[in-house]
Amino acid sequence: QVRLMESGGGSVQAGGSLRLSCASITLTLNMFDFGCFRQSPGKEREGVATNGLDGSIMYEDSAKGRFTISKDYDKNTLYLQMNNLKPEAAAIDCCATGWTGGTLRPEKYNYWGRETKVIVSS
Repeated sequence: QVRLMESGGGSVQAGGSLRLSCASITLTLNMFDFGCFRQSPGKEREGVATNGLDGSIMYEDSAKGRFTISKDYDKNTLYLQMNNLKPEAAAIDCCATGWTGGTLRPEKYNYWGRETKVIVSS
């Protein structure tokens, strides 16, 4: 059974930072591709950042230069550091996993954690 434990969501002002974490006790990070996804009200889920099992990293355009996705293999935890956040209210799913090639397409991921809410106020 795949278990992904997400944490780190919350409310911040625009320009602030949040770090999301995704830990697993049932699988090891170096055997799967991982991704973080956002779903804003009325919009479809979209990829924010991915970290492939081959070390490849992808960001959606708005995340480039502001977000950093990384893995801590000792803690078996994935992190998404989000800086200079822009005003929005969204549900962030960080993380999802599977053997996807590190794509930003959410439909390619098989296993999902429980999303966390991120609210960035202006």
